[in-house]
Amino acid sequence: MAAPEQIRHFSLPQLEELAHEVREFIIDSVSETGGHFASNLGTVELTVALFNQFDFRRDRIVWDVGHQAYSHKILTGRKGRFGTLRQHHGLSGFLKREESPVYDHFGAGHASTSISAILGMAKARDLQGEDHTCVAVIGDGSMTAGMAFEALNQAGYLKTRKFLVILNDNDMSINPNVGSLQGYLNQLISGQYYHRWRDRIEHAIKAFPIAGLARRMAKVAKWTEESMKRLMVPGLLFEDLGLAYMGPVNGHDVGATLKALREAKQLLAEGPVLLHVQTKKGYGYEPAANDPLKWHGVTAFDAEAGEIRKAAPAPPAYTKVFADALIELAGRDEKIVAITAAMLDGTGLNHFQKAFPERCFDVGIAEQHAVTFAAGLAAQGMRPVCAIYSTFLQRGFDQVLHDVCLQDLPVTFALDRAGIVGADGPTHHGLYDLAYLRCMPNMILMAPKDENELRQMLVTALYSDRPAALRYPRGNALGQPREGSLVALPIGKGELLREGHDLLFVALGTMVGPAQALADRLAEDGCTCAVINARFVKPLDETLILEWSRRVRGVVTLEEGCAPGGFSAAVLEALADGGRSMPVLRLAVPDHVVQHGDPRRLLEEEGLGPKEAETRVRSFLSRL
Repeated sequence: MAAPEQIRHFSLPQLEELAHEVREFIIDSVSETGGHFASNLGTVELTVALFNQFDFRRDRIVWDVGHQAYSHKILTGRKGRFGTLRQHHGLSGFLKREESPVYDHFGAGHASTSISAILGMAKARDLQGEDHTCVAVIGDGSMTAGMAFEALNQAGYLKTRKFLVILNDNDMSINPNVGSLQGYLNQLISGQYYHRWRDRIEHAIKAFPIAGLARRMAKVAKWTEESMKRLMVPGLLFEDLGLAYMGPVNGHDVGATLKALREAKQLLAEGPVLLHVQTKKGYGYEPAANDPLKWHGVTAFDAEAGEIRKAAPAPPAYTKVFADALIELAGRDEKIVAITAAMLDGTGLNHFQKAFPERCFDVGIAEQHAVTFAAGLAAQGMRPVCAIYSTFLQRGFDQVLHDVCLQDLPVTFALDRAGIVGADGPTHHGLYDLAYLRCMPNMILMAPKDENELRQMLVTALYSDRPAALRYPRGNALGQPREGSLVALPIGKGELLREGHDLLFVALGTMVGPAQALADRLAEDGCTCAVINARFVKPLDETLILEWSRRVRGVVTLEEGCAPGGFSAAVLEALADGGRSMPVLRLAVPDHVVQHGDPRRLLEEEGLGPKEAETRVRSFLSRL
């Protein structure tokens, strides 16, 4: 496949052939490895056109989210590594500066960061006296987030030159786009008629034989153009923000996209430009084009048959357990409402939406708004449940603190994908929720050991009349028989699972089962270990922990979260406050970035796998 510098000299037929080759390669490769699929098929022609018009060894490009940048990776020397995509220590599914320092100018895993980042790069360029072009490609629903408009607002105010924003409009994030902005973009599409009208009038004036009269006609036409623009392109939001608006253009037509990029480059010397490009998720592969939601992120699949390979039968996912319990509770209580940020299917709320369409709200990629929207509902007596991935709630930190916790409003946060999540890597690991929520006043913070406890914790949170969060992992539950009744847990009370007199294991969530298994193995050598299922990080059951710490020689904490400020820190604080000075071993994720890969192997590398944990505990025992 061609090197990036060669693409700049390709003819249109060669570019179209290159796009075909890239798309076929993505289909063949992702069918073996899995990955983000439909969104990447939608940006092939756009990527090829961008590499034809810009030199990204010198120019700068930031791709929003990273769901749409596989073609970028393929064209920048990483085709040979695509067999390792999202595999353990293989090629990342997102952009990473360390993976390609020349071409990956900014890392992206969360949405709506591209315009802010590229604007910073553009101003750094200006301050350093350089002259390259800066390009942001934003799409997959990322324009629904306020951060994108904050950046557009500043870019227009600064009149930033050689600054191009490409809006990849495919009508979707993961779920279909929601909100009035999508309606606005649809109105802009009707603006194509305006552009055709303008071009015809401009051509006629230029052809007029009398120069003076042509100039007067041009002035009248300019006035008429502004009037017609307001009439035929409603809102003109982007131009009102200070960006020259171009488009929409068919992003799957290489020739049309090239023409639009050339025209945009002519305007960039005057100020920022927004080019509106229409694409279709899954384009070029019929199954994905027909069902882009199903084919957004896929496991390995049969490319010829267009069928995703079925997984072996397994217990229900924690996500489904949560959704089923919420639906059951909402059937009894009309005040229960559900909120998500563009992740209906990912959080299981698609099922809730079918059951209670009037009580389910998808706010788009707007976590900050989701949290404060929930706070408003709670302030008026509703029982809102915000179902948001652990990693994405980080984006609403201030709103959780300021709008929910400081006002002690009863909002329930259901944090899916807590802990190590695997192939999506550093930007998606839910390792920090315990630390960033534990410091908040009035917050109740829980983690279940199994699916039944998840159900109980949902009831506990909903009827605590306080801010509450429960975090649970990605993937399948343990397969425990479902207990019949949904009963709240005593807030702040842990569970003693076994007695012992050598060590005390204080475990949380996914680490409770491994703690019990480890206690069994140590018992074979005559070492007895007490095991506490903490259940609550806040309020922590200090009484139970202090009581059993007096009966043992050492304490071991176990959690699938970051060590700094997390669950183990809470236990250490409780021991210190209780006057207990004793040896403590913390089994948690160390203070470093955890890369992508198989979750089981990542746990082993972090010292949390069964063998690794046992080795560390036996070493700890030998030092007592």
